[in-house]
Amino acid sequence: MEENTFEPELIRAIFKLVWERRAAEREKNQLSETEAEAGPSTSKRSRLTSINGNGLKLSCELLRVFVTEAIQRAATIAEAEGSLKIEATHLERILPQLLLDF
Repeated sequence: MEENTFEPELIRAIFKLVWERRAAEREKNQLSETEAEAGPSTSKRSRLTSINGNGLKLSCELLRVFVTEAIQRAATIAEAEGSLKIEATHLERILPQLLLDF
């Protein structure tokens, strides 16, 4: 039985958006550094960041496990407090240890 996971194309689009933003920031920083320097330009060509199929599948699985674990831990806290639903405060309480565990 196969468990549900995140849609690989969604994760690829999110990664691509983050990579493009970081590349734009780097380019902006390099331009301001180049303007500050009066020397010859030493900027190297920017390569596009990409991910192969196996890396994308692994990223989807890691995100699925991370979210599942966050929900389970938050549900435990909510249940201990007598709440029937998970609230943001429950997630805030489990987040530090969850990040250390991953």
